[in-house]
Amino acid sequence: MLDLVHLKNFVTVARTGSISQAAMQVGRTQSALSTQMQRLAVEVGHELLQRTGTGVRLTSAGERLLAHAEGLLARHDDILADLGGVALKGTVSLGCPEDYSIAFLPELLKGFCATYPKVEFRMVCAPTTELRPLLQRRQIDMALVSRSDPDHGAVLRREEFVWVASSPDPGLLADDVITLALSAPTSLDHRAACEAMESCDRRYRIAFASSSLAGLIAIARSGQAISVLIRTAVPRDLHILANGLPTLPTIGIALEFADTQPPLTVKLLADHIRSVLPSLV
Repeated sequence: MLDLVHLKNFVTVARTGSISQAAMQVGRTQSALSTQMQRLAVEVGHELLQRTGTGVRLTSAGERLLAHAEGLLARHDDILADLGGVALKGTVSLGCPEDYSIAFLPELLKGFCATYPKVEFRMVCAPTTELRPLLQRRQIDMALVSRSDPDHGAVLRREEFVWVASSPDPGLLADDVITLALSAPTSLDHRAACEAMESCDRRYRIAFASSSLAGLIAIARSGQAISVLIRTAVPRDLHILANGLPTLPTIGIALEFADTQPPLTVKLLADHIRSVLPSLV
């Protein structure tokens, strides 16, 4: 008989690509988790993991077992929920860009965690361009992602990009070349800012680059550059610039999933986000 705990831990190893990281997540020692994976390999009669220089990766048999294990664990959760009187348990991992985590996650998680206190929640903050590969590798269950088309059918909420600075009328606007602080070149806000400046032939230079939202906010607060944020994530001490710069576009926020048939915990969190996110202010 396959051990459900071993299967659950195997899924965690597969998603993290590391025995050590998985051991921390499941609350086992690295040696104990390695022993579990060896026993599971004996039970199914195939090697499941192959060591690499940075961790482990699945063998072809491991890939097949992962699909079965995820389906079996999801069905297990459905059975417990259907029987009633049993508190929902399980793990759900959500990815989202850092500005969404600051603007939306406190309200999103408060209601969900109160309703399902025994569900273990794991958070990954990264740009949309990094979240999609994590979904493809099933290292996270679901993600809030940015879409350049705000009218796409999957969009749950629209957000406006805005220019922000340390004062409502910064002296930087009088410069021949506008000094900007932007995130990674592949991000939507970076591309939107550059395209907006180029559309009106406004000269600019990117003097500060940071993959950290906290870093961009710190630079804007210092008065050394103008940055771009979604309107909902603008801190109270920064000012949205209404004049002197070109209009920035509106983007859409959507949910994307690692699996077409996600487990019950993922479905419930997704339903909660769909019901709450559009109305947050």
